[in-house]
Amino acid sequence: MTRIEKRFGQLKADHGKAFIPYLTAGDPSLEMTLELVLALEKAGADLIEVGVPFSDPIADGPVIQRATDRALRNGVTLQKVLKLGENVRKKSEIPLVLFSYFNPLLNHGLDRLAKDSTAAGFDGVLASDLTIEESEPFVRSMQRAGLNTIFLVAPTSSEERMKKIAETSTGFLYAISRTGVTGERQELAADLKEFLRTLRSFTTTPIAVGFGISRPEHVQAVWREADAAIVGSAIVREIEKVIGDPVVVDLVGTVSAFARWLKDPSGK
Repeated sequence: MTRIEKRFGQLKADHGKAFIPYLTAGDPSLEMTLELVLALEKAGADLIEVGVPFSDPIADGPVIQRATDRALRNGVTLQKVLKLGENVRKKSEIPLVLFSYFNPLLNHGLDRLAKDSTAAGFDGVLASDLTIEESEPFVRSMQRAGLNTIFLVAPTSSEERMKKIAETSTGFLYAISRTGVTGERQELAADLKEFLRTLRSFTTTPIAVGFGISRPEHVQAVWREADAAIVGSAIVREIEKVIGDPVVVDLVGTVSAFARWLKDPSGK
């Protein structure tokens, strides 16, 4: 059982829901990413998605695109992200998801990636642009090494395809709240509830919802219908705002406070 599966099992037993932040590794530095992971855990994160920067982030909106560009300019590679995982494991047992486009993973070699990811302390791997139809070698390599394989499923997918994605995902299933790229939105999609109900009919695996989750009311709305809320662009934007503001020096404290506000704006 991976740390991801254990955490969701604990939450289910406690009637709780998961809060999953996303960070682009190396934005603004790998050392700061390590600090942010540890701080977000203290702020109430249940899992962390660690993004591997890639030069053609087609599924991401401008906020994460800019973060990716900053990380690439810092010389961040997949190998360095794996080392970051090792450094996290020296201080924390929080579940980690290696979040990447497929090209860097394939270039690394799937069997080698599975071995290295496990050794680095990652618990699952998500290749955001890998289609379920072409995923068999990836799934075989990752699951053989004891890693969860997490896939995106969109509301525009056919029910047959939703079923296949749900059956192949382990750890949790990443449900995209709406069509389009990542980014903050004022409102969640009106048909999200029906989409999640359909997904639930195909799997008992926990369902996490991402894309556009940027306010406490979004998190609460997702928790009413799913098992976890994923927040990416909103957190990455907080990092961007701080590194662009010479007056604000406590990046970690600012991002931690934002995460706590997302989880519980009452401050309890």
